Amino acid sequence: REREAERAREREEMDRQREEMDRQREEMRRLSGVPQHLRSSFELLPPDMSELRVVLLGNSWSERSSVGNFILGETVFDTEEEPDRCLRVRGQLKDKEIVLINTPDLLSPNISADNLRKHVENCVRLSDPGPHVFLLVLQPEDFTEQLKQKIRRVLEKFGGRSFDHSLILISTPREEKPGFMEEYKQHPPLNDLIRKSKYRFLWRKNLELEELLTRFGQIVKENNGEHLKL
Repeated sequence: REREAERAREREEMDRQREEMDRQREEMRRLSGVPQHLRSSFELLPPDMSELRVVLLGNSWSERSSVGNFILGETVFDTEEEPDRCLRVRGQLKDKEIVLINTPDLLSPNISADNLRKHVENCVRLSDPGPHVFLLVLQPEDFTEQLKQKIRRVLEKFGGRSFDHSLILISTPREEKPGFMEEYKQHPPLNDLIRKSKYRFLWRKNLELEELLTRFGQIVKENNGEHLKL
């Protein structure tokens, strides 16, 4: 009975998320008739918010950097060479500024506790006074129970409410096969993390920038326009 009740709650939450996304898509369609120079890429953000701060986390530097370049519309992160430090880049999207903080591999099993602490402290400094969104860019076929526990510990170092500000972006598997989306979504470690993030997730495959920005706005709205207090 408890499992049936949990599944019912999951279905209700996913239905709520779908309804919210449908409403937002309808709003975006309505705005599509407004001249481009009068529109903002962040229609869902509070009008007095001039800057959105996003921290990129995940198990692949190449994928994180590719997503960062996708958001900014230009190549600012080198997808091949991973630095041993956090990188902070500022971009302009209409009348809002977006700040991306790309992290080194904080999920590596070889990273020492001292280095992890230093990287987190640096990330906190670069995202001051606090990030609005943690974008978790995950390679599904490589995402294990060990990585899930590691990313939870990393997020907890930023504060107890980090998952309230988290969005999962699932990268396209290196080898695609029919039904891979449903298969990986049900993969226990990934499914647990999706639940922990309140069912906020997107697939990288065929993702449009406006949909990703809409999700950022949804997270900001759900947190009453406030960033994570660090």
